[in-house]
Amino acid sequence: MRSSNPVFSRRGFSRDNGYAGFNTAPQAGGAAVGTQGNPYAQPQAGSPYAQNPYAQNPYAQQDLQYGAPPQAPATTGRMTLDDVLMRTGATLGTLIVTAALAWALLPVDDANISRSYGIGIGAALIGMVLAFVQSFKRKASPALILTYAAFEGVFLGVISSIVDNRIASGAAMQAVLGTMAVFAAVLVAYKAGWIRVNRRFVGFVMAAALGFILLMAVNLLFAVFGGGDGLGFRSGPLGIVFGVIGILLGACFLALDFKQVEDGIAYGAPREEAWLAAFGLTLTLVWIYMEFLRIIAILQGDD
Repeated sequence: MRSSNPVFSRRGFSRDNGYAGFNTAPQAGGAAVGTQGNPYAQPQAGSPYAQNPYAQNPYAQQDLQYGAPPQAPATTGRMTLDDVLMRTGATLGTLIVTAALAWALLPVDDANISRSYGIGIGAALIGMVLAFVQSFKRKASPALILTYAAFEGVFLGVISSIVDNRIASGAAMQAVLGTMAVFAAVLVAYKAGWIRVNRRFVGFVMAAALGFILLMAVNLLFAVFGGGDGLGFRSGPLGIVFGVIGILLGACFLALDFKQVEDGIAYGAPREEAWLAAFGLTLTLVWIYMEFLRIIAILQGDD
C-alpha cells in the first residue's frame, strides 16, 4: 500500500494489472481473487510457504474443510483500524497544531503580510518535497510523514489567516466544516455500499484527476508568465466551477483511501502501513480543505 493523494501516484496502482486488489475479497478455499494485483495477498511462487500452504496457519486446512474464509495470521504486526485511526490522529494533530501556531505567530497585517506569505510558501514547497519523497519510498517513514504534516500546517495556517482576515471573515472555519461534512458523507456512502470502488471507478477518477491537474498546471504557467489569474480557472465563476470539481475529486479519492484501508486490514498488511494510510488521508483532506477555502474566498470576495 503506497501513499495516496490527488496529486501523486496512488499507492498500490503500479502492481501488475495496475490496481491494488480493488473489487476483490478473500475467497474460501484459496487465495483472494485478483491476488496478483493485490499487494496484501499471500505470496505463492517463491514463497517459503509455497510447498505447504498450511504452514502459516495450522488450522487453515480445517477452515477450508468447513468452508471458512482464510484469516490473516493473528500477530501483533498486522494493521488494524485502531492503528489507522491513531496514526491519522497523530498526523492531523501535528498539522492542526502547527497551523494554529502559524496563525498566531505570523501576522498578516500590511506591514508583515509579505514576510508571512513568504514563510507560508516556503513551508508549502518543503512539504511538497517531503510528500514526494514519502510517495516514492517503499516503506513508511513516520518521522517524514509527521515533518510533512508540520510544514503543511504552517502553510495552511498562513493561507487560512490571510483569507480569513483580509478576504472572507470566518472562511477558515467554514472550510473546516465543509471538509468534515464531505468526509462524513463519503464515509457513510462507502459503508452503505452507495459508492462501489471497482476498476471502472478507479480508472475514471484517475483520468479525471490527471486532466484536472494538467489544466491547473497550464493555468498556473499562464499566471506566472502572463500575470493576472492566468486562464481564469481559479478565480471568478470558473474558479467556483473548478473548485466544486476539485471537491468532488477529493471525495472520490477519500473513497479510494477507505478502500485501501479496508483491503489492508482484510489482507493483513503490516502495521507500518497504517502510517501510509494516515499520510494518504491527510493529503486528501488538505486537498478538499483548500478547494473549500478557495470557493469561499471567491464568493465572499465578490461581495
